[in-house]
Amino acid sequence: MRPHHLSLLGLLAGVGPLAAQVRPGIEVLLADSIHLVAGKRVALLTNQTGVDRQGRRDVDLLRSTAGVELRLLFSPEHGFRGVEDRPGLPDGVDSATGLPIYSLYGGTPLSDVAALDSTDVVLVDLQDIGARYYSYPTVAVLLMREATRRGKPVVVLDRPDPLGGTVVQGSAPATRGPLAGVADFLPMPMRHGTTLGEMVRMANAVYAIHARLTVVPAAGWRRSQYYDETGLPWVKPSPNMPDLESAIHYPGTCLFEATNLSVGRGTDFAFQAIGAPWLDPAKVLARLGPTPGVALDSVTFTPRAPTDGKYDGVALPGLRLRVTDRQRYDPAATAVALLVAIRAAQRDSLRFNVARFDQLAAGPALRRAILAGRSVGAIARAWQPALARFRRERGKYLLY
Repeated sequence: MRPHHLSLLGLLAGVGPLAAQVRPGIEVLLADSIHLVAGKRVALLTNQTGVDRQGRRDVDLLRSTAGVELRLLFSPEHGFRGVEDRPGLPDGVDSATGLPIYSLYGGTPLSDVAALDSTDVVLVDLQDIGARYYSYPTVAVLLMREATRRGKPVVVLDRPDPLGGTVVQGSAPATRGPLAGVADFLPMPMRHGTTLGEMVRMANAVYAIHARLTVVPAAGWRRSQYYDETGLPWVKPSPNMPDLESAIHYPGTCLFEATNLSVGRGTDFAFQAIGAPWLDPAKVLARLGPTPGVALDSVTFTPRAPTDGKYDGVALPGLRLRVTDRQRYDPAATAVALLVAIRAAQRDSLRFNVARFDQLAAGPALRRAILAGRSVGAIARAWQPALARFRRERGKYLLY
C-alpha cells in the first residue's frame, strides 16, 4: 500500500484569518479519523509533548475512547516525561495507567519487544523542533521500519514545525547516510522547514521502507506560522529547549555543542548564548560582520549542573543572541559567522570535537572551511546546491 495522508480540505472548511488555534493530529484523529484506531490494539510512541490543546495526554485520551485498546508505550530520547538528559534510559511503567514503556533510547532493543506483535497499529505523536539534529524523527522512522517488518500499519499524528515550514537553511548532506540507530540523522538541512509527518513520509520513500503509513495532519496550520502563532501551548520538547527563542537559535548554536564553548546548558536560556572562560566577547564582536535579524550582546552567565558537563559553576564571558527579525534571521549562517569570528580573534583557543562537529555539520567541509579562514558568504554559497536539491525532493512529501 502506498503511503497517504488525510485531506485537509474538510478540516480547513470555514477557517479564516481569525480562526481558533491549530488542532494537533491527536485531536483530528479522535474527532475525524477514529476509524484508524477503532476496534484496534494500539502501540503509542510519545512523550510529554503528546497532548491536545488543553494539555490532556494522548495516553488518557485514547484510553477513554470506546473501542480503542492502548496496549503499550514507546518513549524517545529524554524519556516518556521528557526530563532526562542522559544516555541509556531504561524501560519503565507509566505510573498513571500501569502501561509498559519501552525506551527507544537505551531500553529493550526494538527487535526484541515481543509485545509489539500483540498490537494492530502503531501511533506516533512527538513534537519535533525543526532542526536536523533532533532525534525524534529518527526514532519515529526506526519504529516505523520495525512495525513494517512485523506487518503493522503506522499512523503519525502531526504537529507544526515550530520554526515554520517555508525556510530551509544551513548545510545539508550530499548523500543519504545509513539509519542504524538513534544517533543517526535523517538527510535534512540544519533547518529543514518540515513537519514530523512530512519527514516520516520522505524517509518511508528514500529508505524504501514501504510502510503502510498514514499522516493525520495538524488542522489549520499554515507553513508560514511559527509555533507562537498556532495558539498551541509550548510544552518543552526536551529539558534544554525552554522556549521558542531557544528553538529558533538551535539550528545554528547546536554546532557549538561540538566545541569547547558552552551553549548555555544549565541556565534558563540554553542555545541562546555561547561562552567560555577564555572567550573575549569584545574581540569577537569586533571581527563579526553583519548578522541580519539577530542582536548579539556581551554577557556573563554561570551554568549550574549543565548536562554537557561544560564549566559547571564557572562565570563565563559570553555572547547572548536575541532574534529581532525572524524573516531575516539565518541561525545557521549566524553560528558560522560566530565560529569564523572566534577563530579569527582567538585562533589558538577554539577547539572542535571533530567527529561530533562533522556529524552535526553533515561532513567535514564546514570545519575545514572555518579552519582555512573562508568567509561566511563563501561557506553559505557552498550550501546552496544541496539546499536546492533538498527543496525539490521535499516538495513531493509536503502536506500543507
